[in-house]
Amino acid sequence: MVRRKRKKERQQNMNTKDEEQLQDKAEETEAAAQTQDASDAKAPEAEENGTPEEKNPLQEMLKAAQAKTAEYLAMAQRVQADFENFRKRNESVRADAYAEGRKDVAAMMLPVLDNLERAAEAAAGSSDEAMKSGVELVLKQMNDAYQKLDVTPINRLGEKFDPNLENAILQGTPEEGEPGTVCQVLQKGYKIGDKVLRHAMVKVVPE
Repeated sequence: MVRRKRKKERQQNMNTKDEEQLQDKAEETEAAAQTQDASDAKAPEAEENGTPEEKNPLQEMLKAAQAKTAEYLAMAQRVQADFENFRKRNESVRADAYAEGRKDVAAMMLPVLDNLERAAEAAAGSSDEAMKSGVELVLKQMNDAYQKLDVTPINRLGEKFDPNLENAILQGTPEEGEPGTVCQVLQKGYKIGDKVLRHAMVKVVPE
């Protein structure tokens, strides 16, 4: 009877230990699960914070390549802008050089035009029709060439004297016109575009 009682007590003790062991294991399992959950929760946070340990090397290489691309693009844009400015300056310089060359040639040929006009006036009273028509033809060609160069005569006979367009070299009389006006053109003046190529030499009525 005593043996059975002791055996029963031992059995009960063993059951109690088993239950305690199972409880301990359950607690350990629960603690491990909580630890894992905490680690999983920290992982995204570490990603968001961009800790050096979590950075992707490929992403770093991509960022570096993008920075270089932006740098090279800015450099190319600067070079393109510089070239465009150079092209515009070059065109402006070339246009100015052409305008100056055209002006110089036109001014140099004005004495030839003056002599052709004198020759045409002299030939007008000649009986030599061939010479007269020849001089008139050359004069017409010369005037056509000047017209293509945008050269026009300054003809202001009877108008108010303008020192920007004319040089007064003689003084007229009150009978020759209104005071301060041009009463005679001694040598024609010419403009090329809106610039004076040669001032006219005129006679002016005194004011």
